[in-house]
Amino acid sequence: GVCGGDACVANTRIPVWSLVSDRCLGMSDARILEAFPHLTAADLVNVWAYADANSEEIEQAIRENEEAMLENLEY
Repeated sequence: GVCGGDACVANTRIPVWSLVSDRCLGMSDARILEAFPHLTAADLVNVWAYADANSEEIEQAIRENEEAMLENLEY
């Protein structure tokens, strides 16, 4: 029931797809940890493992959020 049902980092409201998207845009793990100081390196290890094991789910969430952002830009 958190973040529309998207997978999130434990005890946060940060969706896995968002961090994967950041990484795809060229952010390093170090930069992500700077941007989210309450996350740990272990959190990112878990995020990447989850994303690898559930790549279709994550790719779909990224697509859906990109589409929603484009729709908002059209208004």
